[in-house]
Amino acid sequence: MRFFGPSARKPAARIPAAGKAAPGIPAAGMPSARRLSARLPSARLRIRGRVRLRTQVLLLQCAVVAVTLATAFGAFAYSNEHRLVSEYQLRALAVARTVAAQPAVRRGAAQYSAANSRPGGGAASTPRATLAAGPVQTAAEAARTRTGSLFVVVTDDRGIRLAHPQRAQLGRMVSTDPSGALSGREVLARDHAHLGDEVVAKVPVYAPGSHRVVGEANAGVAVSDVRAQLIRVLLGGLGWLVAALLLGVGASALLARRWKRLTLGLELEELAGLVQEQEAVLHGIGEGVLAVDNAGTVTVVNDEARRLLAIPARPGRSVESLGLTPRVLETIRTPVGNPVMAAVGERVLVLSARPVERDGQDLGTLLTVQDRTDVESLTRQLDAVQAMSSALRAQRHEFANRLHVVSALVHGGHLAETTEYIGTLLGTGPLGEALPGIDAVRDSYVQAFLSAKAAQARESGVTLVIGGATWADGTVTAPVDVTTVFGNLVDNAIDAARHGARTPSLVEVELMAEGTTLLITVADTGDGIPPGAADDVFREGMSTKDHTSAVGGRGIGLALARQIARVRGGDVHLAEHGGPPEPEAGRRGPSGPYEATASASGQSGAEQGRVSGGAVFVARLPGVMEPGVMEPGATGPGTAVAEAVGAGTVVAGTVEQEPWMRQADDRT
Repeated sequence: MRFFGPSARKPAARIPAAGKAAPGIPAAGMPSARRLSARLPSARLRIRGRVRLRTQVLLLQCAVVAVTLATAFGAFAYSNEHRLVSEYQLRALAVARTVAAQPAVRRGAAQYSAANSRPGGGAASTPRATLAAGPVQTAAEAARTRTGSLFVVVTDDRGIRLAHPQRAQLGRMVSTDPSGALSGREVLARDHAHLGDEVVAKVPVYAPGSHRVVGEANAGVAVSDVRAQLIRVLLGGLGWLVAALLLGVGASALLARRWKRLTLGLELEELAGLVQEQEAVLHGIGEGVLAVDNAGTVTVVNDEARRLLAIPARPGRSVESLGLTPRVLETIRTPVGNPVMAAVGERVLVLSARPVERDGQDLGTLLTVQDRTDVESLTRQLDAVQAMSSALRAQRHEFANRLHVVSALVHGGHLAETTEYIGTLLGTGPLGEALPGIDAVRDSYVQAFLSAKAAQARESGVTLVIGGATWADGTVTAPVDVTTVFGNLVDNAIDAARHGARTPSLVEVELMAEGTTLLITVADTGDGIPPGAADDVFREGMSTKDHTSAVGGRGIGLALARQIARVRGGDVHLAEHGGPPEPEAGRRGPSGPYEATASASGQSGAEQGRVSGGAVFVARLPGVMEPGVMEPGATGPGTAVAEAVGAGTVVAGTVEQEPWMRQADDRT
């Protein structure tokens, strides 16, 4: 199945490449980018002096990339700072635990703690030189030097420093609260002391051989060390950040370049104007436009296509779900380029489907729809007028010949012969005598139509007769529908009778009014319809004649007639399919069109007065008649036919009376 563009989901915004066709726009008429810009001068003037769309897109995308990367970098820095602080706190905690666990530190802290209970004892009264040379200071300084910590401080149970990197601070109270560690808990903190910003870990110091807290051990790492490590980490990430920024800018530049190519170099105002112009053209043309992609999805449909095809308004649905007629679906599936005719509802449409390709890729199908209903109606009316004109010309010629004969007889003084000749003319009736049985039809429009069809049939060598059961005393309220259905059936019957093997070629029509319903029966003496094709005769495009798909060709009449009837609640069906004559079956010649075998009642076909052998179509049209009553003195059904046939006249012609023509149908 061919359909329209895989990426066409919003048809109004689809702008094809330069020189390529778009849905509803012929390739020859597709303007280039330069011509499109020229068509929108006002938009060009408005955007002059502004930043171009490509530059706007590039700057916007670069800003988005920069903000995104900056945000990511800030989050990276924040998380790494917290990670490094936690890491250095754990390192300080390990140093403090190591110092607090050394035996020399535990013994020294226990001694000074015990001395605090004696008057004049304890670390506060101990000389700094003694504390500086003591084992606690020695162990603490060794641990600080070995680990690279900012400080390692040991206090007694009162918070008096027993070890400190600065000798002047020995024997003094610590600057931070020691209660947490002295209560037996390990403390991690970030403080600002006289040594600067620091990350501190505090652990309790226990007396040897017991769980009694006799002091605390503090270890600290300078925040500057944390920051230095953080800067080293961030500098490593900054390289990746710059690389990502450059990559984003490059991708944005490529995207802006592609944007320019896809939009044919047009700016936003120009694109908006072009879309509005395309929408105005698409919905303003008098033809329907329907485009589907190669997946079977409708991408473009204008107002005229919705009206003519009676489909939903919104694109995006599958073409199979729109409720299109089989003829329309077949045209979309197999686009051939040549226009075809289809009947949709009461309308006759001309469909033209063309495959759309670009760069060798199948994009789908573009269907254009034209309404030919009025043209078809006018064509049928013109055919009727031409048939009547031909009949009038024939009458004029015949009357002129008869007048010449009368004139010659009068000038020759042959008055008796003149009187006899005129009597003969009056007895046989002129060429223009009314169609036998037409008095059973009251409506003047239908009478004129029957007369025109009779003249048309006579020119084709076919005789049109009105059946004896005809009785329509009302007036037609829907002449267009009646003549469309009636005309299609009669035209097909005339063609069938003309090309049939039976002679003479006859077409019989019967019209019966039942209230507001009109029943139409049309029979012919053609070769009938093959039994296998009986179900296909009402399919659009089905015909046994040539040029069934050409515009104005055949293959649409019966389908249109049935659709018109069904819209009104009626129908058109094939009552008898008929068939070609069998060798030696019945009498030939004048009796050929009528059944030669006796019926079950003993009457022959001639006595029954029914044209037989060919196809018989019956149409039922409700709501097309206004009931009426024949005026007094009017002939009933069959009377006019019997009188006309008894006089030897058939369809405005003078025919010698034959036995098979004699019938006395007194049905009323």
